Amino acid sequence: MENAEQEERVKAPGLIWQKRRASVTPYWRASEKGFKPANFNLSHLKDRPEELVAQCVSLQAEQSAWKTGLRQNIDSFNYTIGDILNRYSKDPDSTYFTLRPGSRHPYDYYAKRLEFAIGDRRIDSITGVDLKKWHDAWSGQGTKLAASKMMRAVLDAAISFFVMSSKPGSPELRAAMELREVLKTTSRKIPGPKRRESTVTADDVVALRAAAHADGRPSSALTYALVFETTLRLWDVIGQWWPIDSPLISDVVMTPHTSMKMTKKWFGLRWEDIGQDLVMRYVPSKTSSKTGLSVTFPLTRAPMVMEELAHWPESARAGPVVVCEHTGMPYSSNYFGEFWRKDREAAGIPANVWARDLRASGITEGRAAGATTDDASKVAGHASTKTTAAVYDRATLQAAERFADARVKKREGGKA
Repeated sequence: MENAEQEERVKAPGLIWQKRRASVTPYWRASEKGFKPANFNLSHLKDRPEELVAQCVSLQAEQSAWKTGLRQNIDSFNYTIGDILNRYSKDPDSTYFTLRPGSRHPYDYYAKRLEFAIGDRRIDSITGVDLKKWHDAWSGQGTKLAASKMMRAVLDAAISFFVMSSKPGSPELRAAMELREVLKTTSRKIPGPKRRESTVTADDVVALRAAAHADGRPSSALTYALVFETTLRLWDVIGQWWPIDSPLISDVVMTPHTSMKMTKKWFGLRWEDIGQDLVMRYVPSKTSSKTGLSVTFPLTRAPMVMEELAHWPESARAGPVVVCEHTGMPYSSNYFGEFWRKDREAAGIPANVWARDLRASGITEGRAAGATTDDASKVAGHASTKTTAAVYDRATLQAAERFADARVKKREGGKA
């Protein structure tokens, strides 16, 4: 009986059938030492004999081309996600190196997760069904949608660069383009994380500032006032620490005692960005390498900021605007986060409110007060009003109230 089944199995160059407990699995196995992949699981084509044979013929042809020297080296491309991620993170021309250090960190983290989870999968064997299953796993069955979205964003960035850097007409390019289209189509069918709705009020910010002052940290109080009043991003106000080999020059450098490799330099809001007329003119880090849009804000129109500036005499206004009292240096994001949680609890603000919600809260307050989306967009440094309205304007209740009032007013006018 077993011999009869073996006779019926599809035959192709390099194809072997590996016996399992309850079934057999098709594999293509390289006959040339050093060729990659040495083994390739074809179980997804087990019930599609024509495609199974075609895949084996294709792999066999690649091996023959490699053997005759058409490939420069055995690691040039092996059709796996791992290879694409490796090229994305190491090629000096990669778009990875245009990322700001603050953005590069999550890309590194999720790239490692991708490598571990699907690094050995060939790009010409991935289907939308696979991506859907991976989403379920990456999101914890829908409980961590943001994590899944970031995994797919990193994967898309790596595939996009591979498409950019592949030779026209090559099989690698064709496979990568097909996968990118599958990823794009599937992502439209996958739920994304919900838009954040958490906001704080002006009274909440007053309470946060009071808590910071009570703890001897006027720097934190100034940060809360600046982010809420001017709607600058938190990481622009407290600044960001970049690796020492990053582009641009900074006169604020921190060298740890443990290793020179960990030396970092700081970029962020400086007193020099605030003129004698107290008008702040600043190019946010997010737009400096893209649109180059700058933001302008008259601090004299920001009451909370003016109250906090009273703690800084003219002689102290040089270098970074926000400096931690305990270290004499600008905050790291983690260190600032510890104090934020302390002040938030003291102010009685819910734990689901983040420090970066201060920016959205400022924009929301402005829109609820009647400021136009166009004005809010300019203040926030957005190139498009769509971003302002969709992400940062959280005045949904006020919008509904205005909508309802307009309808009632129309009805009353009709009766008159």
